Amino acid sequence: MTLYVLRAPAKSISRRTSFQYCSILKVRFIFSSSSVEPTHTPTTPKNTPFQETHFRNLIFKTIQETPFAFTNRHWVISDQFDPIILDPELFVRVLNSIRVRPRIALRFFRWVEGQLGQTCPTLAYSSILDILVEHNMMSSAYWVMERVISLNLHGILDVLIDGYVSAEVSVRLLDLLLWVYAKNNMVEQCLWVFDKMVRNGFLPDVRNCNRILRILRDKGLVVRAEEVYRVMEEYRIKLTIVTYNTMLDLFCKQGKVQRALELLSEMQTRGCSPNDITYNVLINGLSKKGEFEQARGMIRKMLDTGLKVSAYTYNPLICGYCDKGMLAEALALREEMVVRGTSPTVSTYNTLMYGLCRRGRVTDARKEFFDMLTKNLAPDILSYNILIYGYCLLDNTTQAIVLLHELRCRNLFPSVVTFNTLMHGLCRRGDLENAKQLKDKMINHGVLPDVVTYTILINGSYKAGDLPLANELFEQMLHKGLKPDHFAYTSRIVCELKRGDASSAISLQEEMLAEGFPPNIVTYNVFVNGFSKLGNLEEAFELLQKMVGYGFVPDHVTYTSVIHAHLKIGNLRNARELFSEMLTEGLSPTVDEAANNAICLEFKEAKISPYFFTNPDCHRMEEITTSGKRDDEDIIFSKIDR
Repeated sequence: MTLYVLRAPAKSISRRTSFQYCSILKVRFIFSSSSVEPTHTPTTPKNTPFQETHFRNLIFKTIQETPFAFTNRHWVISDQFDPIILDPELFVRVLNSIRVRPRIALRFFRWVEGQLGQTCPTLAYSSILDILVEHNMMSSAYWVMERVISLNLHGILDVLIDGYVSAEVSVRLLDLLLWVYAKNNMVEQCLWVFDKMVRNGFLPDVRNCNRILRILRDKGLVVRAEEVYRVMEEYRIKLTIVTYNTMLDLFCKQGKVQRALELLSEMQTRGCSPNDITYNVLINGLSKKGEFEQARGMIRKMLDTGLKVSAYTYNPLICGYCDKGMLAEALALREEMVVRGTSPTVSTYNTLMYGLCRRGRVTDARKEFFDMLTKNLAPDILSYNILIYGYCLLDNTTQAIVLLHELRCRNLFPSVVTFNTLMHGLCRRGDLENAKQLKDKMINHGVLPDVVTYTILINGSYKAGDLPLANELFEQMLHKGLKPDHFAYTSRIVCELKRGDASSAISLQEEMLAEGFPPNIVTYNVFVNGFSKLGNLEEAFELLQKMVGYGFVPDHVTYTSVIHAHLKIGNLRNARELFSEMLTEGLSPTVDEAANNAICLEFKEAKISPYFFTNPDCHRMEEITTSGKRDDEDIIFSKIDR
């Protein structure tokens, strides 16, 4: 959306009243081709007062004689109202003639709309909206405007702007239109109305501007939100604390914390004091960035200015600490919030439990769970999912299954995540049979398996060596109408490579690309590892070069796969060179235990592991290689070669 700014002279916008506007800056938003901007030229009403008076009196007389007249479209009367139904212009004039009785006007409008069997003309909707707003019947006007939008009569915007109704009413109706568009999350239409309004001198209500900003924030449209914000500043639409908080939240969610801090300074300079929401938003953004000291500084500012801290203040920072493994700091912060008079919430406990479980401290996580119960807080399904995850990480699926029964006793319903987590734990232990049975149980409980469910079982089948079952599950997933994701495709590729069918694996990769899943570092590692194990070192190296060409940096898994292949065929010198290169790139072989075990196994097969893994010289390899002492490195590997 591009912004063009032009100077335009003041002009009067009204058919019936003179409403002078000061000189404005015209702003042009250029939208994508999907934008809809229909045009409409209103028809100039004709003056036939005798005909209008006749029908006005007839309507009033009919209602006086039959109070329920025109109450629904099935109400039947003689054909004396046919001229109104058949003549749209007459219909509009008659509506205006009974505007002094707005409720009757609305009733009659709805009845005629029902008789037509088709959409009323746009001018008719404009007329009834004009009448309703003039009499401050905003709820009814809102209903009519929603009806207009549902019928795709977007041309009403031009009718309202072109002066068919008074300027005062136009402003209110345009704001109403903007509100309805915003409520329905119609981004392009919101921006279109906003653009038309400011270009024609109608300044939107700041609440509607804030609604637009919220929609753009939720959709992550930073550039467009900034443009709307700049226009608000340019036209001196008074910015509120809601405006600033919405923009701050947008910047923080997009990781633009520095820009958020700059905006904080701007709002304070303009005399708008931050509130608790302002600080909570910034604390959340800073915590996600790992800027913990700055986040704590925000809490201190809140306390210094007398603002009340809450769980919304502390939870993001506790989450940030847990994500970084700083559990001591997270637990200490929980104690601090209690001292400050803020009670931890279920979300607080869930965050701490997840952080502890990720580090294998399931016993401590369980203590937090019981502490939550003593505080009269009711654990939710997420609380149980976290504990089940923790026990599964420790291969304690027995206790995880106990938790599955326990949550049911608390009238909680297991989710697909609950079953998937437990299923993954069973597959980790190699208990594929119980994992498959669990899939059947989840279906019996009304929980449908998703792509993750099938991917877990496909991986479990592959690890159990049951490749036909893995392929069967993949086909079953497709038959259920589930679209494989990146992980599902990768799992199937692993299976094909394990079977030695490289061509099928490549075909799957092409299908994966066609479905919108470009290869990533994991995909390349799977292929490099698969080709290496198949002895296709040339293809493995070609993939390695292609991977680098596409901007991917080989990691320790990539190197380990190729080193593994060289060792398998006894090519120790090439293995040594790649090992040195890996260390030179700053990749430590100790990062991945499984990778080291693979290398260890191959060296054992070469009958050299006792020397390589016990000799102190080998423990100096990383230091030697990174320091560039190639002679010392050659001496060590020459011993290994012998």
